[in-house]
Amino acid sequence: MQSPAAPLLFPLFLDLRRRRVLVVGGGSVAARKIEALLEAGADIALVAPALDAALRDLVRAGRITHLAPAFAPAQLDAAWLVVAATDDARVNRAVSEAAQARRIWANVVDDAELASAQLPARVQRGPLQIAISSGGAAPMLARHLREQLEAQLDESLGALAQLLADMRGRIRALLPELGERRAFFRRVLAGSAQSLLRRGDADAARRNVEAELHATTPARRGRVALVGAGPGDPGLLTLRALRLLNEADVILHDRLVSDEVLALARRDATRIEVGKRLGGNHHATQQRIHALMIELAQAGKHVVRLKGGDPFVFGRGGEELEALRERGIDYEVVPGITAAVACAAHAGIPLTHRDHAQSLRLLTAHARDGEASHDWAALAQPGQTLAFYMGVSGLEQLRDNLVGHGLAASTPFALVENGSRPQQRVVAGTLAELPALARLHGVQAPALLIVGEVAALAPRLHWFGAAPLTADDARCRRLPRAA
Repeated sequence: MQSPAAPLLFPLFLDLRRRRVLVVGGGSVAARKIEALLEAGADIALVAPALDAALRDLVRAGRITHLAPAFAPAQLDAAWLVVAATDDARVNRAVSEAAQARRIWANVVDDAELASAQLPARVQRGPLQIAISSGGAAPMLARHLREQLEAQLDESLGALAQLLADMRGRIRALLPELGERRAFFRRVLAGSAQSLLRRGDADAARRNVEAELHATTPARRGRVALVGAGPGDPGLLTLRALRLLNEADVILHDRLVSDEVLALARRDATRIEVGKRLGGNHHATQQRIHALMIELAQAGKHVVRLKGGDPFVFGRGGEELEALRERGIDYEVVPGITAAVACAAHAGIPLTHRDHAQSLRLLTAHARDGEASHDWAALAQPGQTLAFYMGVSGLEQLRDNLVGHGLAASTPFALVENGSRPQQRVVAGTLAELPALARLHGVQAPALLIVGEVAALAPRLHWFGAAPLTADDARCRRLPRAA
C-alpha cells in the first residue's frame, strides 16, 4: 500500500525574540532544539522530570527555566510555540492535542503526523539562512542537502548580508527604483566585496559597496585568486578552493592539475593550460602567466590561477603576487595540500616520528639557473626527513651529494609517483639503489622523493594503492645492494 504524500508545508521564518517557547523533554534531542531556539532569542521554558548535563548547565546559568517535571496543558497558555522532544509517545500526543486546541504551533520530534510545524535543517551565514524541509518525510535527505550547501556557501556571505542590511536604508534612498537596486546588487555580488570580507578587511569591503552605490557608469573590477589544487585527488581540495572555482570566469591551470579537479569548476569558465614543460623556457612561460593574469583581471575577469599542490611551496606563487601587486590587481591566496604532505600520507610515511625524524626539510632539486645549491653537509645529518620536489631527472647526482657528505648509503628512500591519484606508485629502497630502482621502474614526474628513516615504514604502513616496489621484488634481484 502506497504511503500518503508528505504535506506541502508553507515556509515561514519566525521572530521568537523574548517570546515564550515551551520545550517538553530533557534529553539530548531537546538540548539540540533548545540550542537553535536560544540563538533566535527565544524565552525557553522546559518541562521534564530529569535533565541531561547540558540542560542542567543552561538552567543554572539562567538561560532557560525548568518549569515543571510533568506536562500540563495550562503550561501552553503563554507559549507561542511548543516542541515535544520526549521518548514517550503518550506525552508527545498530549502536547500535540493541547497545542491544537489552543491554536499553537507544535513541533513533535520524529512524528510528522502529530506536528503542525517542522523545524528544518538549516544553513546559516550570519543573518542569511537557508531552511530545508521534506515535510517530515525524509529528514536524512534534508540533512544531506544541508551538508552540500554548507560546503558550497562561503562564510563571508554572512558578513556581506550584515553589511547590506546595515546599508539598506541608504540603498533604498539613493536607488528608489527596483531595477536600479537589482543592478546594484548584481554588481556587488560580482565584485570584490565578498573577497575583501573573506580576508577580514571589512572597511575595504564597505568602501567597495559605497563605490558601487555611487557609481554612474560602473566598471567591473577583476581579481585573481592563487589557488592550491593539492596533489590531484579532488576530495583533498579545500572548500574555499571549490567555491572560487565556481565563481571563476577564467582558470589558468598548471599541466599537472588533474582533470578531476578541473571538472569541479564552473562549467562555462574558460580553461587555459599554462604549465611549464620539460626542456621549455620556464622564464618565458612564467612571464606569459604574469601577463595573462594582469590582462584578464584588467578586463574585469575573475581569474583563478590554479596550481598543483600549494602556491607558496615551490609554486612560484610569490613571484605571481609581486607581478599582480605591481599592477594594482586585487588578489587572494588559497593554500593547498603540498606534495610532501599528500604523497607521504598516501604512501603511509609519517614525515616526522619520535623515533626516526624530529624535523622535516622541504627541498627542490632545481633552482632558477639549474641544480639547486644546498648545504649538503647539513642535509646529511641524522634525525630528519628530506622531501625533494622535482628531483626525478637528477637522482644520481642527488644521491652522490648526500652520500658524499656523510649520509649513509643504507639510508631508506621512497619515491612516490602520482601521489594520491589512482595510478600512484611507490618505489622504496636505500640511497645506494635509488637511481637504478627509479630507472628500472621508469619513474616519471610528478614524483616526490622522501629520504630518511621514516621512508622504511612505507612497505609496512602503506594503505593506498599497490604495495611499494622494493629491491626484494623479483624484477630487482640484480640491483646493487646497499653498502
